[in-house]
Amino acid sequence: MTVPASQLRTDFPEFANTTTYPDSAVDMWLGIAAVTLPEDRWGAWWTLGQELFACHHLVLAAQAAEDVADGNTPGEVTGATTSKAVDKVSVGYDASAVTLTDGGFWNMTRYGIQFLQFARMIGSGGVQFGGC
Repeated sequence: MTVPASQLRTDFPEFANTTTYPDSAVDMWLGIAAVTLPEDRWGAWWTLGQELFACHHLVLAAQAAEDVADGNTPGEVTGATTSKAVDKVSVGYDASAVTLTDGGFWNMTRYGIQFLQFARMIGSGGVQFGGC
């Protein structure tokens, strides 16, 4: 069962803008999540897992669209901003404080980090096959 786009927009109202996050894109990523994440493994968190998976990809797609609007190449990979200077003002961020070790691609958005954290939790522990 795929989570409907309306449910994602209710649970994550920051994705309410249907111009930035069209239903077709939301539905596509939720559909991919539904076939990628095993429901029996995710259990009660399956809907949340699908939504976080989709939100991560929707943010990356919105960033790519913004790149195009700015005249840049979409999909160019960049890391988190660790410093920026304009005239005499500068700012830096410690991305390591909020990213997951070996998170790679999932560390590119807060939704990806949350998704990976849940995926690691549901992936831990024993799994029983067969038996009575």
